[in-house]
Parts: sequence; C-alpha cells; structure tokens
Amino acid sequence: MRFVSVANMRDWIRTTGSEHIITDLVNELETDFRRWTDFEREPRIASHSSLGVIELMPTSDGVAYGFKYVNGHPSNPSRGFQTVTAFGVLADVMTGYPTFLSEMTILTALRTAAVSGLATRHLAREDSTVMGMIGAGSQAVFQALAVRSQRPGVTRLRLFDVDAATAETASRHLRTLGFDVSVESSAAAAVRGADIITTCTADKTNATVLRADEVPAGAHINAIGGDCPGKTELELEIVRRHRVFVEHEPQTRIEGEIQLLPADSPVTELWRVITGADAGRASSDEVTVFDSVGFAIEDFTALRYVQKATAATRFSEPIDLITEPEDPKDLYGMIGAPVLV
Repeated sequence: MRFVSVANMRDWIRTTGSEHIITDLVNELETDFRRWTDFEREPRIASHSSLGVIELMPTSDGVAYGFKYVNGHPSNPSRGFQTVTAFGVLADVMTGYPTFLSEMTILTALRTAAVSGLATRHLAREDSTVMGMIGAGSQAVFQALAVRSQRPGVTRLRLFDVDAATAETASRHLRTLGFDVSVESSAAAAVRGADIITTCTADKTNATVLRADEVPAGAHINAIGGDCPGKTELELEIVRRHRVFVEHEPQTRIEGEIQLLPADSPVTELWRVITGADAGRASSDEVTVFDSVGFAIEDFTALRYVQKATAATRFSEPIDLITEPEDPKDLYGMIGAPVLV
C-alpha cells in the first residue's frame, strides 16, 4: 500500500506546479463526470455538532472504492486550527484491500478549485476577463488559478474579505502569480463588472454575502463556500431567479444554496451539461450559478490522479497497514507464542 504524506504532497505540488495540477484535475474530472452514472452516488455521511461537522464521503465505480474523511469547523482559526482537514483512501473492490492513503487537506483545495474550473469551462462566457471573489481564505488562490486555467483572459481580480489581513495575504500570492489584484472595501465593489464571481466564505450561518441586485448580467457564479445545513452565502433571490447547476442534487438539497428552495425547484446536475444531455449557458447575458458542495466522486478522481502521478516516485512511500499472515486463516499464528519475561 502506498502513502502520500503532507510533506510529500507539498513537495509534489511544488515540483509539479499548482496550476498544472489543477488543469490536469479539470480534465480528469471531466472524464469521470462523463461516466457519472457508473458510480455509486449517495449523500455524504455527516456528524454535526455546534462547532462544525465531520463527514465521510464514499463512492465506488465497481472496480475501485474510495472515501474521504473531512471536517469543517469555521471557528477553528480563532483557536489556532485549520477550518478543514482531510485524508482519503482507495481500495480494490475485488479483494477489499486498501491500496492508497493520502493527505487530502491540500488535495481538497486543489480538487475543489478544479471542480470550479470544470463548471467555468462549461458555463462561463468565453470572453471573461474580470473575476470577483468574496472570501480570501484557504481556497482563494486555488480558485483563481482554476478560473484562469479555463479562461486565460481572466487576469483582473477584485477581492473582498471581512478580514483585511487575510485579503492582503491572498492578494500578495495572487500578484506573484501574475494577477492584477485590487482589494475592495465591500462585496458589492468586488463583483462590480465581474464576468465570473466566486464566493468562498466559511461562516456556519445563513449569510448573504452576495445580493441579487449586485450580480452583473452575464456573470457566472461559483458558490463554493464550506457548506452544511443552515449555511448559505447567496441571497435566496439569486437561486430563485437564475439557472442553478449542482453536482449531486440530493446532497445539494441538504447543504447547498438551494436548501431553502422547494424540493421541486428546477436544478441541473453538471454531468448532464458535460455529456450534452442538458443545455448549459443559453445566452451571453444569462446569469448561471454553480451551487457546489463537493461530492465523493470528485475526491475519488483526485485520489486516483495523485496515486498515478506519484507512483514510483519519491513523493509516495510504502506503508505497513495491511496485515498479511502466512496462512490467511491463521491470524493468531502471525502473532506467535507469548514472550515470557
């Protein structure tokens, strides 16, 4: 069994390049979205508390099985901890043996960005040049890279965060990466004239960080902030008024922006646009909304990509996690006789 540690994940990304990995992941995700119905598709298993949520996200395509363990605790940074931590596992369906273990805190950021990139590829206007971002935390830089990977004309970025220091840190990274960044004084200023809008906030509440009257005609919105029941970012009128695209509708009904809409409100799963089963953007002035909450198939894709990319390299290592007695029916015999002292 192979293992990618935090240190090896960091070194692999530094060596390969975040933008290159995100671009690869967008392509890998598109491949798996095209075979969406081959996968087991169930909403994540969640354990909620007053401070956050711990979740398991499992799926299988009948050949391999994968799951991610992930938490979401918005108040963690005030106590010196990250909002999100994660790890993931792949296993062989035929034997049930785990084959791969990886950190997924950093990988989830890349995966989440790549999913936004995939939605941008299929829903945003091709002539997009300006990105507005509300929320400058852990996801911000990755999200900007994902959008640019699919819309290279996007070089202007307007950024807003309630934490000025966080906004300055993100803007410094983004300028180093070639973006023309301005830190704005409000969410409304950040999205003014934007072709693509990303909301990535973490507060566990029904917040309104973006109002319907602030959304420019023709904009595409990636609403990707950490989601859970009772957590929203968009004014409800935005998802009432405009076409909404989701990953797995039953899960998004629980955790996404559409959780406050009637259960029969129309939405389109993104895989249907990618396969041509449903239409995407209808016109240049249409506003499209990708209500993304993250789904297990995306983590499966990311894990398989990293497993292949790091195989036979210094970035993965063997881990002794599988017990293999000489006689598979004699587990006690592997322990041997007690040692007398």
